[in-house]
Amino acid sequence: MTELVVLNKDADSVWYLDADTGEHLATVETDFNPHEVVVTPDGDHAVVTCSLGDSLLVLDNASREVVHRFEHELFDFPHGLAIRESADELWLASTYSSQLFVFDLDSWELLETVPTHQEHSHMVTFSPDETTAYVANIGSDTISVVDADERRVVADPPVGEGPEGIATDPDTGEILVANQDDGRLSVLDPETYESEVALLGETPIRVVVDPAGRYALVPNRESDDVSVIDTEFVRDGERRPWEVARVPVGIHPGGTVFDPDGGRAFTANNKTNDVSVIDTEARAEVARYDTGIHPDGIDIVPE
Repeated sequence: MTELVVLNKDADSVWYLDADTGEHLATVETDFNPHEVVVTPDGDHAVVTCSLGDSLLVLDNASREVVHRFEHELFDFPHGLAIRESADELWLASTYSSQLFVFDLDSWELLETVPTHQEHSHMVTFSPDETTAYVANIGSDTISVVDADERRVVADPPVGEGPEGIATDPDTGEILVANQDDGRLSVLDPETYESEVALLGETPIRVVVDPAGRYALVPNRESDDVSVIDTEFVRDGERRPWEVARVPVGIHPGGTVFDPDGGRAFTANNKTNDVSVIDTEARAEVARYDTGIHPDGIDIVPE
């Protein structure tokens, strides 16, 4: 059974759902205000940031219980998570302290903290080869480029207004940044950091690329839809990522994840307390699954 892990921010809980039927399988209580979740590559654990509880929780997906809890004096709204699988590392961005935390994925030991020296470092992702980390800095209108081996910031290129969602194209390495305050997608060259932009919906907050690397989904919080970005779109004779469709979903969509084969995507709707199931080929919502109050962070546990 493929399962969804959904964080209910205003219920301080994690729900496990059957990804095929939406059946509610289990509830795990968390610390205050869980925001983001990532499932480890082996599927054994779900890692959760409790942003207003200033803690990091590790859940065992089999027993469905919290098996590790971490706090730190520099945790101030811990938020974005990404796994650097090649190094067995978990990276975390703490928004208001503008710090990156690097953990050992096996022992959960803290290895290092890395200041970004930017404002409101919120989400983190990696280049396709995982040698570089990229951090979206909401308050600085920049991204931080971090040498992942040396764990040091090497550049702070500007993007749009209020950058939040961030991902990379697995084929080109281009950095895709959703700017929530100007409704645009910044597309940065990974070598020069020169950027182009594409229009999105209102208040785009995430970027998630499908397993094949062809399409990206961007949930737009204020327009209640999800933008479909064709990463290989040709415009004026040149290839550039471009919005090719919008899928209406629930109110205030947020966390989004693809299933392993890319045939479906799941988007947590903050204000309708449900998850939209999107048929990615049809580019349409085909079902809704009920959740707890104010769902946001979401990931998938493969069968």
